[in-house]
Amino acid sequence: MKDKTLLILFLLSITAFGTKAQTDTSKYILQNDIEVAKKEPGTHKGGGETIGYNFFADARNLKTAFRKRVLKPGSSIGYHLQKEDEIYYVLSGYGIMKMNGKTFNVKPGDAILTRPGSSHGIAPNADNDLVIMIVYEKK
Repeated sequence: MKDKTLLILFLLSITAFGTKAQTDTSKYILQNDIEVAKKEPGTHKGGGETIGYNFFADARNLKTAFRKRVLKPGSSIGYHLQKEDEIYYVLSGYGIMKMNGKTFNVKPGDAILTRPGSSHGIAPNADNDLVIMIVYEKK
């Protein structure tokens, strides 16, 4: 009987620990590219083929958008007016960004902060994909 009681207590402690671990992991979300990848046309009427990665789209009370986008040759994020601070970070590839009527080259490692009231768009060079991260505050 004593052995059974110890076994039951041991099993209960494992179950309780498992529940605690689940509670602790509910305080973060882990996502991988493959889980959120979606073929989409270029945003802001940019056209062409892109792959969008909208991480944490279903997370409750998250005030930050965290996105990755692969711009294929011939696609773009169309030229548009910015309404909130937005950061573009180039992970790989080369492209052209148009900001307030001026164009400049972008490359891996470049971070571009666009401020409210500015206008911008971005496109890859014809010979490569342009992979960018985009971060902004959700309204």
